[in-house]
Amino acid sequence: MTPAVPQPRSSPDAAPGSADAALARRYAAELGWATAGRAPLRLLTGALFDVLELPAEAGHAVLRRGVRTGPVLLSGTRMGLLVAAGGADELPGLLDWLEWGPVALDLTAVGAGGRVTAPPLPGAPGDSPGAAVWLRPPEPRRAPEPALPALAGFGSSGGDAPDLVRLVDAAATECHRVRLSRARSGVLTRGGADQPLAFS
Repeated sequence: MTPAVPQPRSSPDAAPGSADAALARRYAAELGWATAGRAPLRLLTGALFDVLELPAEAGHAVLRRGVRTGPVLLSGTRMGLLVAAGGADELPGLLDWLEWGPVALDLTAVGAGGRVTAPPLPGAPGDSPGAAVWLRPPEPRRAPEPALPALAGFGSSGGDAPDLVRLVDAAATECHRVRLSRARSGVLTRGGADQPLAFS
C-alpha cells in the first residue's frame, strides 16, 4: 500500500503578505512542495523527498567528484542533498553494506516528519548572509522523484535517477576525509562545537 502524499500547502505559520508566505506559495505552485513555519520557512521531508546532511566541506568535495545528485542546498556549515523519499530509512543499511557502519561519520538523513530550511527559489530576493541557498536548485513544475537519487529499482522513474548507493558512498568517503583532516589538525567537530581529540 502506497502511503498517502500530503497535498502541498502554503505555511499557515507565515504571516500573510510576508516574504515567507510568498516563498511558501511559490514552493507549492512551482514544485508542489509543502512548507511550514516562518523565519525561517521549512520544507517538509519524507513525502516527496528526504535529505542527506553532511558538512559543507565534505559536500563540496562530493560535488567536485562529479557524482550525480538531485537538488543541493547549503545552510550555514551543512549541505543537504535531496534524495528520493525513503532514502533516510535506507542510510544506516547502506552505510553498513558499504562497510562504513563502524566509522563515526558526520552524515545524517532527514526523512518522514522532518524539516529543513527552505532556501529562496531562483529569482526571489536573497536573504541575509549565511542563510540557506540552493547550490543546485530544483526544477520548477516537475515532480522531484525522477531526478532524485534512489536505490536502483526503488523509487526511480524509468531508471534515469542518480544512484543513491554511489551518492552515499561518495558522501561517506568525503565525510571521513574531513574527519581525518580535522583529527590531523587536533580538532574534531561534534554537535557543532569544536572539541580537542582525546588520545589514550
